[in-house]
Amino acid sequence: MKPIAFLPAALIAVAAPATAGPYVNVEANSSFVGNDYSATVLDNHVGFKQGNWYVQAGPSIVAGDGVDSTVELSGKAGATFDLSENLSAYGEVSFMTSDTDNVYGTKVGLTYEF
Repeated sequence: MKPIAFLPAALIAVAAPATAGPYVNVEANSSFVGNDYSATVLDNHVGFKQGNWYVQAGPSIVAGDGVDSTVELSGKAGATFDLSENLSAYGEVSFMTSDTDNVYGTKVGLTYEF
């Protein structure tokens, strides 16, 4: 039932025009091993975008299979850079708190537009 509470924020985020400034980002990430469900993390972030970079953070609901849900703090920061008219590079760093060890991640990539 908790994810339904965040539906209005998700609809506002989808309906908002792409502009610089503050925004809301609600994102669900689920994981599976084969066809066995492991967990879903529901990020509820408030962020700020300016030009080609953004930062966002907020509470994340971690709902593991067969265990009680927990609430952690998570966040991301990233940027996109044009390398040419058709090629751009992007990068992102992320974190999530945990009772045991904090979790950190990175993402880098290239996008080529035809």
